Amino acid sequence: MAARWGRSLLLLLLLLAALALGAEDDDVPEEWLLLHVVQGHIGAGNYSYLRLNHEGKIVLRMRSLRGDADLYVSDTTLHPSFDDYELQSATCGQDAVAVPAHFQRPVGIGIYGHPSHLESEFEMKVYYDRSVEWQHFGEGGYSADGVASGQHTYDPEDAPQEEESLLWTVLISILKLVLEILF
Repeated sequence: MAARWGRSLLLLLLLLAALALGAEDDDVPEEWLLLHVVQGHIGAGNYSYLRLNHEGKIVLRMRSLRGDADLYVSDTTLHPSFDDYELQSATCGQDAVAVPAHFQRPVGIGIYGHPSHLESEFEMKVYYDRSVEWQHFGEGGYSADGVASGQHTYDPEDAPQEEESLLWTVLISILKLVLEILF
């Protein structure tokens, strides 16, 4: 009887996780233009480095398909690490970083394979945020932040990422606990 309940709970958790992962692309604002999709593998305690040359505000969204990959970004070094970075996202779920338009190009991106897993597999989507392009501000001028008066743009830095990270952490922890009990 307990095994049946355990399997039912496992199926429910897997369904919730699949729904959450499937809904990931639905929350991308219209203003974001998908530039690249990068997939890769990284060993425990190792880094993989990428270089970003695109101008403007760029949003990096990375999810770990297996294991736990973390994201480090810098405009001062092409090899950012957990000791040397300007922006970072190191969650157990989806990692996201908004690279400001004022960062010097090229921007270094470091993907770190957390040592809790022998190997991590990741997928990173690179978006160009068109909502911060220079817009006319009155007669012949521009606003410094690219926003016309009275207009508000979506900024992923304003989003409640702590709540999302906490939800993923709790969901993954419950899933790990159930898997340990069953197997």
